[in-house]
Amino acid sequence: MSDIKYYTQEGLDKLKDELYQLVSVERPSISRQIAEARDKGDLSENAEYAAAKEAQSMLELKISKLQEVFGNARLLDERKLDITKVLIFSTVKLKNTQNGAVMSYTLVPENEANIKVGKLSVSSPIAKGLLGKSLGDKVEISIPSGSIAFEIIEISRLNA
Repeated sequence: MSDIKYYTQEGLDKLKDELYQLVSVERPSISRQIAEARDKGDLSENAEYAAAKEAQSMLELKISKLQEVFGNARLLDERKLDITKVLIFSTVKLKNTQNGAVMSYTLVPENEANIKVGKLSVSSPIAKGLLGKSLGDKVEISIPSGSIAFEIIEISRLNA
């Protein structure tokens, strides 16, 4: 069963770079380590060889999983998304109706979330409460520490 995930161009580029690093840099490095350990003699008592083979197995598993993720990755062109409703890749400016604080979040896939830069996972409680809402809507969002009321004051695209 495929597990299709949507990415921005930036997220897809990071995924591609990570895969390139594993295949083109780390795989040859581990191969060299195995060859060097093999040259040291008896493999049955060679802890260096065993450790290098274990590292190779872990690396190959990681590469395989990343290739699967990359194979199921889909680029979403955020320029074509409707900005009248909150969707994935929307940047949403919110006003906390209780204290008047204004904040802005961009809703992104889980793998691209980074709250420090305002990228909120689409599966987070706040994002789930915002999805499908429109400009001016007031939403009550349940979070682990209670409930917060927000008003949507602006919706734009990620790269608007």
